[in-house]
Amino acid sequence: MSDVNTLIIDPLREFAKDSVRLVKKCTKPDRKEFVRIALATGTGMVVMGFVGFFVKLIHIPINQIIVGGN
Repeated sequence: MSDVNTLIIDPLREFAKDSVRLVKKCTKPDRKEFVRIALATGTGMVVMGFVGFFVKLIHIPINQIIVGGN
């Protein structure tokens, strides 16, 4: 029983304590912080979209040259 306690129950108990401590420490962001996070996320999405678009734009002619499309 000691091995089971050491291997399974103690880590689960420690994880539960850490999780409760984290949830208690978390706070809801205020409006200014939320807007900042939303703008950063939106900017990242737009940048990734442009990167994907330009990669596709460069890939199409290269693919046509390699495949030899008509």
